[in-house]
Amino acid sequence: MDQETKVWAFLERIARAVVDGLLSIAGKKLDEGQWKAFWQFVQFGIVGLSNTLISYVVYLICISFGMHYLLASVVGFVVSVQNAFYWNNKYVFQAEEGEKRIVWKAWIKTFLSYASTGLVLANILLVLWVDVLHIPEALGPVLNLLITIPLNFILNKLWAFRKKG
Repeated sequence: MDQETKVWAFLERIARAVVDGLLSIAGKKLDEGQWKAFWQFVQFGIVGLSNTLISYVVYLICISFGMHYLLASVVGFVVSVQNAFYWNNKYVFQAEEGEKRIVWKAWIKTFLSYASTGLVLANILLVLWVDVLHIPEALGPVLNLLITIPLNFILNKLWAFRKKG
């Protein structure tokens, strides 16, 4: 088992213990299918957090060098989507044994999924926040997360990494 897999397994054990502990207080328990769906969403959130940090840091660096905030947003997006594809393909929406995934098609679908929300929608919202509502440039991308994260999960789960059959 490689180091990355060990880290994910460790995080899952911690999450399972916490969730089971909290649910036991209410006399509830997740069955294995419910847990699997919940853990997948948690993994997506963890990957999303790293994407967000990468994108935001790249964005801030770009605007600190005087780059226009929309171009800085695009640069941050392009860098972060590479991170998203790696982790989502390898761990979050992992191909099951015997499943034949065409990696370049999954990458294109991932890019388009993130582009629709993380680039197009996010930049439309960024213009709204910055130019219309006069919210600081550094805060706009943070507000976007409330809208784009749930949409990204749905697009990735149901389209980019959809199981065949």
